[in-house]
Amino acid sequence: MEPMPAQSPHHAYPDHWEADVVLRDGGTARVRPITTDDAERLVSFYEQVSDESKYYRFFAPYPRLSARDVHRFTHHDYVDRVGLAVTIGGEFIATVRYDRIDDRGRPASAPADEAEVAFLVQDAHQGRGVASALLEHIAAVARERGIRRFAAEVLPANNKMIKVFRDAGFTQHRSFEDGSVHLTLDLEPTAESLAVQRAREQRAEARSVQRLLAPGSVAVVGVGRTPGGVGRTVLRNLLGSGFTGRTYAVNTSFVAGQGAVDGVPAHRSVGEIGEPVDLAVLAVPADRVPEAVADCGEHGVQGLVVLSAGYAERGAEGRERQRELVRQARSYGMRIIGPNAFGIINTSDAVRLNASLAPESPEAGRIGLFTQSGAIGIALLSGLHRRGAGLSSFISAGNRADVSGNDFLQYSFEDQDTDVALLYLESLGNPRKFTRLARRTGAVKPVVVVKGARHSGTNPPGHAVPVSRIPDATVSALMRQAGVIRVDTVTEMVDVGLLLAGQPLPDGPRVAILGNSESLGLLTYDACLAEGLRPRPPRDLTTAAGPRDFRDALAEALADRTCDGVIVTAIPWVGENGEAETGDGEVLAAALREAAATGPAKPVAVVHVEMGGLAQALAAATGTAAPPAPRPAGPARAPEPPAAETGAGGHGGAQAAATGADAPEPDRPAPRAGRIPAYPAAERAVRALAEAVKYAQWRRQAAAPGKVPEFLDDTIDEPGTAGLIDALLGPDPDPRGRPLTHDESRELLARYGVTVRPALPAPDPEAAVAAAAELGYPVALKTTAPHLRHRADLGGVRLDLVDEDALRRAYDELTDLLGTPAELRPVIQAMAPRGVDTVVRASIDAAAGAVLSFGLAGAPSELLGDIAHRLVPVTDRDAAELIRSIRAAPVLFGWRGSAPADTAALEELLLRVSRLVDDHPEVVSVALEPVVVATHGLSVLGASVRLAPPPPRSDIGPRRLPSY
Repeated sequence: MEPMPAQSPHHAYPDHWEADVVLRDGGTARVRPITTDDAERLVSFYEQVSDESKYYRFFAPYPRLSARDVHRFTHHDYVDRVGLAVTIGGEFIATVRYDRIDDRGRPASAPADEAEVAFLVQDAHQGRGVASALLEHIAAVARERGIRRFAAEVLPANNKMIKVFRDAGFTQHRSFEDGSVHLTLDLEPTAESLAVQRAREQRAEARSVQRLLAPGSVAVVGVGRTPGGVGRTVLRNLLGSGFTGRTYAVNTSFVAGQGAVDGVPAHRSVGEIGEPVDLAVLAVPADRVPEAVADCGEHGVQGLVVLSAGYAERGAEGRERQRELVRQARSYGMRIIGPNAFGIINTSDAVRLNASLAPESPEAGRIGLFTQSGAIGIALLSGLHRRGAGLSSFISAGNRADVSGNDFLQYSFEDQDTDVALLYLESLGNPRKFTRLARRTGAVKPVVVVKGARHSGTNPPGHAVPVSRIPDATVSALMRQAGVIRVDTVTEMVDVGLLLAGQPLPDGPRVAILGNSESLGLLTYDACLAEGLRPRPPRDLTTAAGPRDFRDALAEALADRTCDGVIVTAIPWVGENGEAETGDGEVLAAALREAAATGPAKPVAVVHVEMGGLAQALAAATGTAAPPAPRPAGPARAPEPPAAETGAGGHGGAQAAATGADAPEPDRPAPRAGRIPAYPAAERAVRALAEAVKYAQWRRQAAAPGKVPEFLDDTIDEPGTAGLIDALLGPDPDPRGRPLTHDESRELLARYGVTVRPALPAPDPEAAVAAAAELGYPVALKTTAPHLRHRADLGGVRLDLVDEDALRRAYDELTDLLGTPAELRPVIQAMAPRGVDTVVRASIDAAAGAVLSFGLAGAPSELLGDIAHRLVPVTDRDAAELIRSIRAAPVLFGWRGSAPADTAALEELLLRVSRLVDDHPEVVSVALEPVVVATHGLSVLGASVRLAPPPPRSDIGPRRLPSY
């Protein structure tokens, strides 16, 4: 027998490997390392596995585990031998282990980088995606421990396990040896493995929300014995909405044989019901919630809506209570909406669920609504109801301890009943994931967001996620990059949502304005210009115009190919007696609907002033209910011609923008023609239309996304840069990182094709003269002291020094005026060609990831905050948009007759910096200032770089729910 190799020392329990995951069916489970205390759990688990599954695992009949087996499978060093278990309710439902092996398959230690892996999943839980989730986690653990490949032996008949390996997306090799299939998986993540992982995540998280919104049965826990109270209110609302499933009332205080409450079967516990319960609404005091959660979990409830207050909003004790609530619910495989929630609503005819405190259910419609605030939720429900808008679904998440806006986006992407997703958010717990999901959802339907707590920088109470340090303006820019329509108020959210849910997307910014008030038309015209639209001169129909005149004028405007949208303005008619006639709104609404229904599909909005009946009549028509039949959604076209995805009025045309491994997007129903939103002010209607124009443009561009030009690869030394970074950081890097010197920064940037002009130190006049002779005249003399850097206004820079005499005079003036050379740290640089001074920066935010920023140097960026931002990696299209999106961009394009700057060179620089920070996360900060962009080429005159150990990337690891 070969001697056993020396084993790695036992490592401490790796609690960072613990994770809660959402499985394929929407339930949750916990992944954790197996410990020596798990012997009884392992034996119990194995007893519940079928003989067939045991045979597939051990290649022979293996009815029970021996004591030696149990010891081996529960004792690990967490380096060369690792075991993970998936648990629900504290009991094992699956296990996986790896053993490090050498090239001959024998047990080994590092530097051996291969391991043998084996899975076992309880039969009752097969088909839930357990093995796929386990493979993601054990692969991440193996990579952390220096293992690069997995080897597995699988019987040919074990098709399920072969499929798990085959579908994982890793590079793999397969052979048939000695009656078994031998598989080798390279564990380095690939584009395919990441796409597979995200597609599985999307399906699982969407399903978890769908289970909450479409239960077959609901138990309200905490229903009072007398009318009134939260529990009784929810029960009444459930019954009033016509819920199609079974309903139960639960209260531990009910007497035996209570019978019924409000006609609903009454029980003292969920366990007493004796039938499956899908959803439980908890309306009991916070101190009684753990008992209710245990009752639900032990009897198979799939999800919870916790209305109870007294959690993280109440301070440290409440935060800990909230964390324990989440841990307890997830241990049973349940997801939570809340605590401190307002409830949930689903208006689908197949469900008709109102498990909320809203007194009446909204009409069925095409808008999905998620809010973190109960008060804001009430306001939004009321505002949408007043304006005749229907909802498909509503979630008020309260403290948002579990189900979040990201989960709602996953659900909305798939939901056939939702055309527009509205979200009120007070934080972005995982901004990287949010922008990824928003971009994916926005490619097929609009996502409208109001972000509260914009300046407080706080997270939801009790939510353990990184705090983003990036300014709110940067957050807004990143949302725009992802296609999110960000608005400032809930009123604007309703305004934009109504137009997007009821009208087709515009092909462009050209707007026709018509109405019976010249003044109102001019106000609308001005508002269009302010929002960047291209309005045509208003058409005044005069106050004598009647409904038929409006109909004809609207039909004519819609038929005009130079018009992309129409705003109709209306004031009351003045009768012969001089009194305003306000009662003809219904007639006008019918005329407008007729014109919109028969004309080309273009968005129409109405601005009205005191038109009795008009708003109500249009609201009835604007009710965002589902159309009678879906319209097939064709692929999005290229940006030219502009009419890319509007078709007959739907939002489905940009389906092709959802790429990669995302699930194919099903057909989307189109809004019904003639459903016209009405606004009481011109500015509100125009703002809504302007947002629709910008979103439509983004979606056309998203159908053909940009790319990183391949030619850059020829001038980028990625391996050499990695080696240089390792050398600069050293074997034991400071977690706080270190700034690079000027020469180190130049060397690093040069490996990515970024040339920084040399700056030679000039500690005295003689050194300055020698440096100028080396670089060649004319030169610039600059201070590099932190308080004077980039401050030409303070006299710390002398330019165009053409000879030695001029340099010596400038040196003496500088030191006489500002301080000693030791204080000023002067340097000499060769003069660069004249151009536009700009600044390029890249930084890594713990929550949002790497962000690339651009602006003009000096007052535009520092005083006015005129800076544009994009998430890294930046594509060629992103780089072009980054330059053009600042307000001062005309300076780069020949403003006032000046020569245009070389923006192509600037775009290439942005792409190179983006590639650098994307390829090497240790580069946590880059600042190039100034970058002088001339007519031909550019010059980088200053550069600073900071290195640090790379922060963890939550967006590329195995799937996991936020931890507590």
